[in-house]
Amino acid sequence: MNEALLINMFYAAPELWYTLGLGLVILLAYLGMREIKILKLNQRNYFLNRDRERYAETLYASKDGYFAFIYPDEKVNDPRKTIKEHCSRRLAVIMNLPSGTKSTFEDILKNFSKEDSAKIQKYVNFLKEEGISFEDEFLLKNTNKHLNLSGCRINALDGNVYCDMIWFRDISRDTNKILDLEEEKNKALAKINRLEDLIDNISFPIWLRDENLRLQEVNKKYLEFTKEKSKEDVISNQTEIQNLNNESVSANLALQAQAANKERKQTINLVKSGERRSFEVIETPFHGEELDKIHTAGALIDVTALDELRRNFKLHQNAHLEILGALGTAFAVFDNSYKLSFYNKSFVSFWGLEDVWLETHPSYASFLDVIREKRLLPEVPDFRSYKSDEQKDFSRIIEPKEDMLHLPNGNTIRRVRAPYPLGGLVFAFEDVSDRLATRRAYNSLLAVQQELLDNLFDGVVIFGSNGRLKFYNQSYLKLWNLPEIFLQKEPNISELWEAHQRYFTYVDNWPELKKDIINHIMSTTTKTFSLTRNNNTVVEVLSSLLSDGSIMVTCKKEIAS
Repeated sequence: MNEALLINMFYAAPELWYTLGLGLVILLAYLGMREIKILKLNQRNYFLNRDRERYAETLYASKDGYFAFIYPDEKVNDPRKTIKEHCSRRLAVIMNLPSGTKSTFEDILKNFSKEDSAKIQKYVNFLKEEGISFEDEFLLKNTNKHLNLSGCRINALDGNVYCDMIWFRDISRDTNKILDLEEEKNKALAKINRLEDLIDNISFPIWLRDENLRLQEVNKKYLEFTKEKSKEDVISNQTEIQNLNNESVSANLALQAQAANKERKQTINLVKSGERRSFEVIETPFHGEELDKIHTAGALIDVTALDELRRNFKLHQNAHLEILGALGTAFAVFDNSYKLSFYNKSFVSFWGLEDVWLETHPSYASFLDVIREKRLLPEVPDFRSYKSDEQKDFSRIIEPKEDMLHLPNGNTIRRVRAPYPLGGLVFAFEDVSDRLATRRAYNSLLAVQQELLDNLFDGVVIFGSNGRLKFYNQSYLKLWNLPEIFLQKEPNISELWEAHQRYFTYVDNWPELKKDIINHIMSTTTKTFSLTRNNNTVVEVLSSLLSDGSIMVTCKKEIAS
């Protein structure tokens, strides 16, 4: 029935229904378009919020902190009309602010010294009142942290002032690095000044050349040998020190040193202060910063005194060699290249050599070969090694050294080797076979005498002409109960009898008794005297003067009556 009613109503007023349908369609279209607009606005707001967050995070991620004075928008009727302050998170971290991002500008100023705070406040006032930017460096109070502060005003495109911002950058690392570099620079400059003082106070001219052998540096002493007034003039004019022929004293020498890459020296004569003097020019090559380029360093050293010493030394040397040549001892000089440079006639006859061969200046090794063939060297199992050791002694001997050469024929040669002033060694040879034989015979005689003394029952001591003990026998040691080490020290007569005092303790005046005993012994008229010891034993003492001036004292023990 309802459906029929609706159908009848539609047919009764169809225009009304068409109008309602059209309005519904329009309403639905409007609602759809509004929803789409709302969606677009939401989307736009979403991206705006994202951009704002992105920009904010970008600021937060900056290594610089900032403090902003945010002004109200002049285009908007804002009832608040107040300036807002904003402290960034990075700034709170840099300055270690207790209140964090809620810190005020006054909180920030407290972290600087009084003078710096006033200066910063003045900068900020100019920025806020006149929009004047600034940039300066400050040191945080009670820290070693340096901050760079830069203030600027931020405006909109329409001229509206957004805010005044002060950026804070921690430049401590850069500042400390700059300070370190400044310190290193000052040290380097000080070192350069010291080196310049060093070379300027050297008592002779020195100079430096580049790879083209042009003068690069000279010292003050160099000016005394030229007509220039300053070192800069020398370098600018490339003024060389000239010889008597008005030629450079070192240019050619520097060229030779550079070509050979070895030091070169030359002795020249110059007139200095109206006096002719000798100088040694030296050019030493070295590699500069570029290793393939060779520079040179030069010097001019006064050797006048040295030349005089050399001449005097040569004269004295020739005189000494003449004396050596006249001596009977065999002398020879082998230089530092092991060549024979001098010998005397005794050397020729001592070894039985020929003058013709010696005049060829044979080597020391050849000399050893020749005298070995004559069987005038000790027999050694490895002659090659022996020669090598002999030549090594040229560099090892720094003071006179003596040794004995025991030859196969039984003879003995005393050899002395000493350094020669001009290099090499001086040799002296002497046949000491007879002297050694005599010494052996003498030692043998002494041994026989000692054996004879030791076989005597009486105690015997012999004092030499110098008054000290020369011989004693075992009977004397037993008689007086003396330590042998005491007699081996060769005591004199007074010291020996002082050791006998313990046998005469009953004597009131021992020094007087000892004096009488020594006088009896030393007397040439007193032959025999007796001494009574503590244990009532009597010692008969006999003193005899020997042919060589020695005194023999014999002591014989007897029983007291």
